[in-house]
Amino acid sequence: MKHYMKLTALAGVAVAGVFAVPAAAQETTADRPFSGVYIGAAGGYDVQGNDVGSSILFDRNGDGNFNDSVNTITGANAFSPGFCNGSARTGAAASGCRNDDDGWAYYGRAGLDVQRGNIVVGVVGEFGTSDITDSTSGFSTTPASYTMARKLKWEASARGRLGYAANTTLFYGTFGAGYAKIDNLFFTTNTANAFSATGSKNQWGILGGGGIEQKLTKNISIGMEYMFHQYQDDDARVRVTAGTALAGSPVLLANNPFLIAPNTSGTDFRRSDEKFRWHSLRATAAFRF
Repeated sequence: MKHYMKLTALAGVAVAGVFAVPAAAQETTADRPFSGVYIGAAGGYDVQGNDVGSSILFDRNGDGNFNDSVNTITGANAFSPGFCNGSARTGAAASGCRNDDDGWAYYGRAGLDVQRGNIVVGVVGEFGTSDITDSTSGFSTTPASYTMARKLKWEASARGRLGYAANTTLFYGTFGAGYAKIDNLFFTTNTANAFSATGSKNQWGILGGGGIEQKLTKNISIGMEYMFHQYQDDDARVRVTAGTALAGSPVLLANNPFLIAPNTSGTDFRRSDEKFRWHSLRATAAFRF
């Protein structure tokens, strides 16, 4: 709830900024259309909602299907403490998880608009980054925690814009394709096994939203914008193997849930949620040539 209160407050500030324009400025630019090339910037706050029911899935027998359970030597579920949406605070399930990290975002942009009457059609390209992070964690009976996280490294997008201009105010919707580098991270309190994880991955996605743009002068405009981002992110894997601590102890090795015979080569992890999604509310500024 506190994240959406932040968005609401930012929206109020942005709306006030857009419409608190001197009447004289509106009158002197009322006859100038939203046509031509522009460059600009967008900055604001991103919110990553926790994925309800998100967990870690396991491939215990190496067949590529992540529908196995990790069991102890007695057949009990080694992950019976369960999972949580976010980053584990400690190795104990009772400590719970921190919420996903929201953060500030910064983008540069360039675009072209063509206005015919009140209708504005255009294209816009963007490049930038955000401090957003999405995590999910599991807890074993050891006890130990295992956290898989994804973090945005950078994002580029190309979108179309369609809007309606009322004098010097433009109301618009936007939709298009995104291309992003996503860092896949892994953290655990398990010091017995060895873990290898995939790193950064470039992914395609979609973006959509809308906004308001207000001209201040012939060349300068400001506005506010909402955007939804979604990327397919189902390639992250973690391989659990024996490591030196277990390899030197045949008894511990034989009883380790990730390595119990007949498959002693290890266990693979992946996330159950395959999409990286977040919401943005940002202020915009543009210079039109």
